Amino acid sequence: MSEIRNALGETLDFSLHETESPELILIGHGVTANKDREWAVTLSAELEKAGVSSLRFSFSGNGSSEGRFEDSTVSKEVEDLGAVLDAFRGRRLSYVGHSMGAAVGVLRASNDDRIERLVSLGGMVDVQDFAQRKFGEQVPGRDFMWDKPECPLSQAYLDDMAAIGSVAEQAARIRVPWLLVHGTADTVVLPRDSELAKTRAPRAELIALEGADHVFSGEAATLMARAVSDWFSRSATVA
Repeated sequence: MSEIRNALGETLDFSLHETESPELILIGHGVTANKDREWAVTLSAELEKAGVSSLRFSFSGNGSSEGRFEDSTVSKEVEDLGAVLDAFRGRRLSYVGHSMGAAVGVLRASNDDRIERLVSLGGMVDVQDFAQRKFGEQVPGRDFMWDKPECPLSQAYLDDMAAIGSVAEQAARIRVPWLLVHGTADTVVLPRDSELAKTRAPRAELIALEGADHVFSGEAATLMARAVSDWFSRSATVA
């Protein structure tokens, strides 16, 4: 696999960690991030150590992927994930999503049976609440997300978050094995989002990492990666 393009023809940057495993774990990031965040690199390394293949990718408009950041929305990223699934047609596929990327995973997995197992890391459920808490006082087209000049706040992003509202309804339709991991010190996406997902999908497993922040900084990245890798091993028999 040398190239992955979305429906708009934009190339998606990715890093493939291939082993002899027949399964491939796709790893998607959150808002304003990219495939090379510490938690994602740590997770790929841990999976590779366990003999599991993974692919980290950046959604369009993020990192080194083509596209405009201003066009980055949950809905567009759901389509990007579909393009990655298309690129590996015929292979067993699972998905790990962080933050907004986790909401993307819920929306995709709720109606796409190619995702055999799902993991949400610090995952958004009430996406509209997140957008209002973090960016509600900012002006689209003028202000930047978290003061990052490369990440201008767009009206398209806010409109899409408002239109989706929450992915709780879709969470109730997840039928594949599902792991929720949330840091207890996460102030970006509050732990209550994963708790809400758990109430809608009682068969999902919820792991609360004591003291971990939203991006699983420092040692928390290793603890998260080990928990996810162990879960993939444990859930293999029912996947």
